[in-house]
Amino acid sequence: MNLSSLKPAKGSRKDRKRVGRGPGSGWGKTAGAGSKGQLQGSGYSRKRGFEGGQMPLTRRIPKRGFTNIFRTDVTVVNLDRLAKLRKEEIGPQEMAEHGLIKNAAERVKVLGRGELGSAKTVRAHAFSDSAAKKIEAKGGKAVVIGKDQC
Repeated sequence: MNLSSLKPAKGSRKDRKRVGRGPGSGWGKTAGAGSKGQLQGSGYSRKRGFEGGQMPLTRRIPKRGFTNIFRTDVTVVNLDRLAKLRKEEIGPQEMAEHGLIKNAAERVKVLGRGELGSAKTVRAHAFSDSAAKKIEAKGGKAVVIGKDQC
């Protein structure tokens, strides 16, 4: 067997349809496009969502709510995940190094799920009440940092 003797399977390839080549072909005259109307003209291309002049579905359905362009995203970290870190001081930089957050520039809020094993100083942009109480109950500190001190 060699490359020059390869052929496609019988019946798997067929000739392309040559339209507009006379009445004997079966695809003559209007070339399968029918007669009259905008869809039959040469160069016609339908726009996505176009419904023939009828009000499109995307404009008929009601719109709800709004997007707040001033929203600030906050990443949450629970105490049970902070307890696994073997450091006395934990801030966004340490959280990013250990994979708790994606990068140190993110705003972080500490939530109160779980317990801390020992006293730790935790620096974050916000704390839930329960998280702050649990940190201070172990003898640690919950330090709130500002936007510019990421």
